[in-house]
Amino acid sequence: MFAQFHLENLETFATELDALLKQQKERIDALAQSESDDYEAVLKPMEDLDEERSLFFTPLSHLNSVLNSEATQKAYEASLPLLSRFHSEIAQNEALYAKLKRLRPQTPEQQKVLENEIRDFRLSGAELPLEQKKELEAIDLELSELSNRFSQNLLDATQAYELIIEDPADVAGIPESDLAAARFEDESKTKWRFTLQIPSYMAYMIYGPNRKLREELYRAYTTRAPENAAVIDRILELRRRKTEMLGFGNYAEYALQSRDARNEWEVIDFLEKLVDLSLPQGRSELEELRHFARDLDGLEDLASYDVAYYSEKLKKHLYDFDESETKPYFERERVLAGLLEIVSELFGLRFEAVEVPVWHPTVRPFDIYRGSELSGRIYFDLEARESKRGGAWMHDWETRFVDSRGAEHLPSAFVVGNFAPASDAQPSLLRHDDVVTLFHEMGHALHHLMSRVPERSVSGINGVAWDVVEFPSQFLENFAYEAPILRRFAFHYESGEPIPGDLLARIKAAKNFQAALGMLRQLEFALFDFRLHQRLYQGEEVQKLLEEIRERTALLKPPAYNRFQHGFAHIFAGGYAAGYYSYKWAEVLSADAFFACLDSEGNFDREMARGYEEHILSRGGSEEMSALYQQWLGRKPKLESLTRLYGIRG
Repeated sequence: MFAQFHLENLETFATELDALLKQQKERIDALAQSESDDYEAVLKPMEDLDEERSLFFTPLSHLNSVLNSEATQKAYEASLPLLSRFHSEIAQNEALYAKLKRLRPQTPEQQKVLENEIRDFRLSGAELPLEQKKELEAIDLELSELSNRFSQNLLDATQAYELIIEDPADVAGIPESDLAAARFEDESKTKWRFTLQIPSYMAYMIYGPNRKLREELYRAYTTRAPENAAVIDRILELRRRKTEMLGFGNYAEYALQSRDARNEWEVIDFLEKLVDLSLPQGRSELEELRHFARDLDGLEDLASYDVAYYSEKLKKHLYDFDESETKPYFERERVLAGLLEIVSELFGLRFEAVEVPVWHPTVRPFDIYRGSELSGRIYFDLEARESKRGGAWMHDWETRFVDSRGAEHLPSAFVVGNFAPASDAQPSLLRHDDVVTLFHEMGHALHHLMSRVPERSVSGINGVAWDVVEFPSQFLENFAYEAPILRRFAFHYESGEPIPGDLLARIKAAKNFQAALGMLRQLEFALFDFRLHQRLYQGEEVQKLLEEIRERTALLKPPAYNRFQHGFAHIFAGGYAAGYYSYKWAEVLSADAFFACLDSEGNFDREMARGYEEHILSRGGSEEMSALYQQWLGRKPKLESLTRLYGIRG
């Protein structure tokens, strides 16, 4: 049915993985040499092997992210070279490549699988001479190790820092829920500890009254892991060499071979148009913030470490709204229950809590039913802890598909967050931003869990182009601002009173507060990433490129010591290289779909939701997203939907 999560073999994991990969390689060699050119006889067994590897390795990669330890690091680092070598050898298997080119698919889904496989073989160097194949294998292995080193350096630096505050005046105005997480007793004296973990870091940057301490915390955060400078140089050098070998002009061109965007200039033009649309309103927003800080505190030199603090106060001034006001109404368990109820009603699902092995006591697993039929499993791991890497994400484990024996496999996924943990004094309370994040990751999970595609390679999130994979997550998060949705679960955790209507109105009104500044910041990241991968930048050239882009996008210049790139795990450890633009690219789809599915009351239009499930969620990567979208709405998405969503007046 479902695999059981357990990992008790960390010491021998790499040895066992090595044995599994050797067995699989023998099986794949046999398939490549077989007489049959039948799709079912060749690719179906290979998909079985893909699932077998996922079932074995995913628990370790997941555990290394959510319960990091010396033992998980050691096992993970020992496993990466084995997997890298295995994938390189398979991707350069000439007999298998020749076999795939002879196969004749029987269904459109099989045709898509085969197209993707042949494309990936080509991109992996299948047509290179033997000597270059070996070089490419070594490059891929080193890139895998470097990405892990980048991530580990960042985690180590995050865990190594703490800011201890002893003066109560320096924490005045910080919400009690954040103070409770920071408070500790030392020699009978109350003190407060703030770290670089996001919930703790953001609590002080948003509410911390001491400007010097805000700068100290900001400096620590933006100068983390300086050793990653050398890692970045090596990653970029290897990516450049790899793309040259494969016949591409640069890494961006190579990356777009498996994306929805057609070419480099389409991406740059898309991003630059959004910059142009956002700049006028962004200038107005920043000037408003400068005036406010000057009038409130006489501040004449607004700095990067002041922005979150004064923005929160300005938002409260304009809308009588701050995140701390909403937290008592968003008790984590109630929010989760409400989200599951909404999803159940929209898509005809039922979630039942289940007792199965988990990696931490706070993890909540649920089985998913369509009517009386079991259809999937989802695990929620939402609390921050020191051993968990920052941020939020969805991690797929099992995939829905039909194997070579005709048996149906069911999907499972992990939804991970870093929300404030519960304490003895109170339950876990979420900021509204956290609610949005939870909806976002649930959107990813639904994309994987609601697949009806029988071919594993294009089922769920598998085979979905990187620059549209964020579409379903961004689509669902948009509804986390709508009053009818929030009323379903927003009740005061102590009194049980429903969230006041005026507070809901203020949440919606404040939604697009400083939207243009936020848009420009994301476009800065996207332009930096994409241009960084259009030619080889090394050493200080990387920082100079970032500064050049900031001349256009950053209306408030960060301090010279800011080394954002050393923590840009998305592109150096997370798979988004030359792909950070994907967030905005997909957001055009999500904004357009949101307006199509929003009824006059601010709820889901249920008929449109069924169409969304049928054409988008259930189809996974079985067709190009642009084709699926056209089938659903009969048109292409409109760029104007994105600026409308943000209330940006171009």
